[in-house]
Amino acid sequence: MASSLEYVQHVAAQLSGAGAISYKKLFGEYGLWCGGTFFGTVENNQFYIKVTEAGHKHLPEAEPVAPHGGRPGMYLVEELDDREFLTALVLDTCGQLPEPHKPKQSVSKPSQPKSGKRKS
Repeated sequence: MASSLEYVQHVAAQLSGAGAISYKKLFGEYGLWCGGTFFGTVENNQFYIKVTEAGHKHLPEAEPVAPHGGRPGMYLVEELDDREFLTALVLDTCGQLPEPHKPKQSVSKPSQPKSGKRKS
């Protein structure tokens, strides 16, 4: 079952204390970003956050899961009513994730005159 847009918007609103939360459709579900850092997903109307040491301190009983198959790397976050808890969880998690990748800008070289004489 795919996540509903309404649920994703609710999760984003609950997390908004952490900063600029954005979401994007990703492989039929939704990815979550905070200030450009990818930190979690919403899948099957459930919120998952990347596994970090800081996240584990907030979710000590949580076991890493693999919501979309593959290697476990997310915690299921079931508490969505405590905005203060969610803000701390997202900020601490994002603080331990790598900086967002910025694509290299291509540097254009100035055009050089062609060698030889110009035809008239």
